[in-house]
Amino acid sequence: MQLKDKRIVLTGATGGMGQLIATELATRGAKLVLVDLNEPRVTALATQLGPNHAAIAVDLCSDEGRSQLIKACREFADIDVLINAAGISEYALIGSQATAKIDLMTTINLIVPMQLCQALLPLLNERPEAAIINIGSTFGSIGHPGFAVYCATKFGLRGYTEALRREVSDTRLKVYYLAPRAVQTDMNNAAVVQLNSELGNAMDKPEVVVASIVRLLTSDRGGDYFIGWPEKLFVRVNGLLPRLVDNALGKKLATIKRLAGPMSNTR
Repeated sequence: MQLKDKRIVLTGATGGMGQLIATELATRGAKLVLVDLNEPRVTALATQLGPNHAAIAVDLCSDEGRSQLIKACREFADIDVLINAAGISEYALIGSQATAKIDLMTTINLIVPMQLCQALLPLLNERPEAAIINIGSTFGSIGHPGFAVYCATKFGLRGYTEALRREVSDTRLKVYYLAPRAVQTDMNNAAVVQLNSELGNAMDKPEVVVASIVRLLTSDRGGDYFIGWPEKLFVRVNGLLPRLVDNALGKKLATIKRLAGPMSNTR
């Protein structure tokens, strides 16, 4: 796919990674529909990138907000690409997570991408070339202590994307699941940075993820794409020999629990 003049819907557009994605796609001539909750920031971003881009400020966690976005996309009519980049995470032990935070994470990370894919599918199928990229995580394939709910949402997104890809395999629509490892963005707070440092886990610059998105869109390949080594290997090992990963993470559990903080039954 050539990105010039392609109409691309990007959620989470003003996030640390979202802004870089938007900037890179704009430099390649794409026409962006920038979606974010923060109206001043998303409007400023669209203005900064130029006249070919639209800003839509909606709360994707609400039925009304999603309906507004879908209505706006139908008015454009020429939607070529959907990139579900909006997402949140929380590093916390299971007993410490508030129910409201669990609901919010599930909605943003899983419900919103599924509903947008479903709603925009008719528009995408009308285009001569079209693609969906759902941004997941390595934790969508490896259940990791301290990130149980985040893992659950990304496991779900990976399964949904796989099923969707197979369901539309007789069409021109390409469907991708992109799974970064830890990325240096505001989504990862100081505790996560310290955890990765103590465990020896690498954290990629967001530019690495942006480059992968461009690579997927401009190629003809489909399927899942994992970023980072040895994380790619761990995904395969976890699928085939999960007990080995159980043992490896068990040796790190004391560090994970210490940095996650005390457990409490928060509601």
